[in-house]
Amino acid sequence: MTPRDDGPDGRVDADRLARRATALRAFVHAAEGIVDADRLAPAKELGERTGQRLALSRDHTVVALAGSTGSGKSSLFNTLAGRRLSDVGLLRPTTGQAHACVWGSRSGAGPLLDWLGIPPALRFQRESALDAEDEATLRGLVLLDLPDFDSVAGEHRAEVDRLLDLVDLVVWVTDPQKYADQVIHERYLRTFRRHREITLVVLNQADRLSTMDVIRCVSDLLRLLDADGLPRVPVVPTVAVNGSEGVVQLRGELEKAIAGRQSSLRRLCTDLDEVTDGLSTVVGPPAREPDPDTVPALTGALAESVAVPALVNAVGDSYRYRARRALTWPPLRAFPPRPDPLARLRVERDGAPAGPAESAQAQRSAARLAARTLGSRAAAGLPEPWTSAITAAARSRLNELPYALEEAVSGTDLGSRRTPVWCRLIGGLQWLLLAAAVAGAGWLLTGYLLARLSDDHLRPALLAGAALLAGLLLPVLTLPLVAIGTRRARRRAATRLRTALTEVTDELVLRPVSERVGRYAAAREALETARR
Repeated sequence: MTPRDDGPDGRVDADRLARRATALRAFVHAAEGIVDADRLAPAKELGERTGQRLALSRDHTVVALAGSTGSGKSSLFNTLAGRRLSDVGLLRPTTGQAHACVWGSRSGAGPLLDWLGIPPALRFQRESALDAEDEATLRGLVLLDLPDFDSVAGEHRAEVDRLLDLVDLVVWVTDPQKYADQVIHERYLRTFRRHREITLVVLNQADRLSTMDVIRCVSDLLRLLDADGLPRVPVVPTVAVNGSEGVVQLRGELEKAIAGRQSSLRRLCTDLDEVTDGLSTVVGPPAREPDPDTVPALTGALAESVAVPALVNAVGDSYRYRARRALTWPPLRAFPPRPDPLARLRVERDGAPAGPAESAQAQRSAARLAARTLGSRAAAGLPEPWTSAITAAARSRLNELPYALEEAVSGTDLGSRRTPVWCRLIGGLQWLLLAAAVAGAGWLLTGYLLARLSDDHLRPALLAGAALLAGLLLPVLTLPLVAIGTRRARRRAATRLRTALTEVTDELVLRPVSERVGRYAAAREALETARR
């Protein structure tokens, strides 16, 4: 399979691969805690591994020799190295830990070998001054001799599996007796079907067969590889113990891999393709913010749950009550006032519920339903587990809603405790008119007592009468102003309460939903980048 990062010249671009790895890590960060941890684990591991491998030497190509017990894997390792570096055994697992042979400076490959977990005692340097340029074509090769993947020791098999995830190219070493073994095909080769370009197969110990039998075995092995999903993978017959022509051919394949400096990039690119393809169903269509129609419905339901309409009406009634009280003819204000409607409602809210318990419960249920509806619409069309995560976010803080709403309502300044300025001005005018009426009546009474009534004394009588009449008519004439003020007080109270409730709705419902929707959008964008 051709990696997606292949450019026009068929090479994998390292910078583009790094961007994909960064995007994969961003996807993991956005999806963590929402997508199942087991499903996310391969992406998390690969994102970290890709970043680490790209940060290490790009001048080295790590090639692993993997095979079963007795396949001659260690012999082949020694033959390629030109030295006896790994112990050879025919029947028992001799290689318990991976050995590494480095062509070129071993110190330059040190961080890479540390990352691979190769013990210092099992690291060997192949090139020296005595070689001159004889080994230059393999300079940069890090050859690993892995433990047997069919070892009876479980730690050996675990070490093989660990290193197979890290190496850049794998040479599968088999022999005429075990090339069709079920273990190598089902457990390993089929899982490498996407890594055809970094896979080689060696049929070792070919000297045990005649020339025709070698041809037949190679043909049968190619058939099995094709069934494994690895068509056209090179199969090289070798005789490791004598450096046969097959070993020369294998060395040539390794030289091509090293010269191209592409094996590590192709391995990582293919791994990214595989992991991101496996996550394709985790995201779906673009995310969308909560439906605008559901937000007013939610705010309205929350307002009903704390009796905001009744409170708004009480604010208007309180304004009208205080305005009329301020406009009442001063002598009539001595009568005991009726309770302020807003104060009476607050007493009822602080004490027993204003309505039946069933009604209050129904209002709270309606608020919860509105919150769930908002979450469901925000999650509509998205795949699991995002649908569940978003709807759960809408419900996550519903238990806090009643207290937060009550606190928001109680802390809102409704502007209902102050008598309107214009009412105070007219009230002052009434006192002036009352004073004028009293003065006119006193004037009239004084003239009468002095028995000097004449036509000129009609003026105090008119003054007193006019002032009294004006004072009595003022409350009637200001009724339209009271009505206008009442409506404005209700609108002002409704606006302030709506603002307070909107803040609560945003914090306890909208913000959790938007956070999950935002994480989905970030995960979707990151995965799209990681797949390109």
